[in-house]
Amino acid sequence: MSMFMRTIRPLSRATARPVVSVTVTGRRLIGSVSAIDSSIFRTLFGTEEIRKVFDDEAYIRRCVDAEAALARAQSQCNVIPSKIGAMVTQKVQESKLDFERLRHETEIVGYPILPLVRQLSAICGDEAGKYVHWGATTQDIMDLASMLQMKEGLDIVQRLLKDVIKTLRELSEKYKDTPMAGRTHLQHALPVTFGYKCAVWLSGFQRHLERLEQLRGRTLLVQFGGAAGSLASLGSGDDGLRVRKALAKELGLNDPSITWHVARDGVAEIANFLALMGGSMGKLALDVMIMSSNELSEVSEPFVPHRGASSTMPQKRNPISSEVILAASKILRSNAGLVLDGMVADFERASGPWHLEWVAIPESFVIAVGALSQTHFALSGLSVNTGQMLENLQSTKGLIVGEAVMMGMAPHVGRQRAHDIVYEACKESIEKKKALLECLVEKEEVTSKMSEQRLAELCDPVNYLGASSRMVDDVLAVN
Repeated sequence: MSMFMRTIRPLSRATARPVVSVTVTGRRLIGSVSAIDSSIFRTLFGTEEIRKVFDDEAYIRRCVDAEAALARAQSQCNVIPSKIGAMVTQKVQESKLDFERLRHETEIVGYPILPLVRQLSAICGDEAGKYVHWGATTQDIMDLASMLQMKEGLDIVQRLLKDVIKTLRELSEKYKDTPMAGRTHLQHALPVTFGYKCAVWLSGFQRHLERLEQLRGRTLLVQFGGAAGSLASLGSGDDGLRVRKALAKELGLNDPSITWHVARDGVAEIANFLALMGGSMGKLALDVMIMSSNELSEVSEPFVPHRGASSTMPQKRNPISSEVILAASKILRSNAGLVLDGMVADFERASGPWHLEWVAIPESFVIAVGALSQTHFALSGLSVNTGQMLENLQSTKGLIVGEAVMMGMAPHVGRQRAHDIVYEACKESIEKKKALLECLVEKEEVTSKMSEQRLAELCDPVNYLGASSRMVDDVLAVN
């Protein structure tokens, strides 16, 4: 029996369509409106590891962590009784929340923190409960929870980014001297090597790793400012600042110079970093997709039975990972725009733009990690057809090294005249379907300046790789 059981109900008079109910092994499929949460598509667009960092339960757990850490920090700074921090931490760790109640009350309030504080205060009892959320505001706790999620998410991103870098290093080194056609405007331009192409990809990811290491200090900031960010709830002295510093230490975050309730550049930087990384993955995926076309057949994604299969064309082997990566890169760029919009906040507390982050940040992390996983999968098992690369390189009968011949002639007749001579030879090569070398040796203006042997050397694409190999070495030298 199929794991999918379809039940066709009577036609609805209003829709005149059958209503289909789908169950999986006896359970109805949970409805989802997003591919990243879909029971069907979720493994293409994300991983379970990153989803567990950003799901509802993880978010509320981080909110609880923030409230407990705040109580500990305030106890350390003698803002509340010294024993309260440990009491709150113990109580909230030992108890369970009523998530259905939390969901219902959040719908009414508009934010989950007031309903959460009500439950935590009751859990902690009369003595400690009255100090829960002391001097804080809703956004303090929500920002802290989001920061803790992003911190954990960036650790996962960094690990996968290093995996991609390691694989690209191996490909760059292995194919450093493997010649292939370099293309501009989708046409043959000059010879390069496949290792050079991989090293170009690699260099971008190396810079992303550097960006990631640099942005942590700027962006992973503790949030504690109270109602309008001034920490007035803890008095006019330095109690609030001392608590904020202690809170940063408790949570492993950085202490900012000022409250950032409406200064959202740090969050935007993280989202835009993910989008930049997505752009590099999208470029790589587009190259792989085109190179895997039948007309080029230079690379193909790892073979897995039935992966990329067509429902109607048995011969198809579609580049599924590259297609998913390309879509992911576009989603990441779109979400980066949303978070940039979130920066335009009014006065000391935004009236709405902040909410964009609730959608864009979790989705961006899930999408980015999914794309990194797909990128690593595609590269680590990439099938490289070096023979076809060489055949494609030679397919234009020497036209790809027209520049080489022009530069060889230039010292004798000047660059512009050399360009004109080679241009005419290339035109003849195309029209007469002859090799460029054959057309060149028929021109007295050419043979009077260079020997046929020298012309043959210039017309061999393997001899015109420039500094490709050296640049690959330079990229590989980057730690």
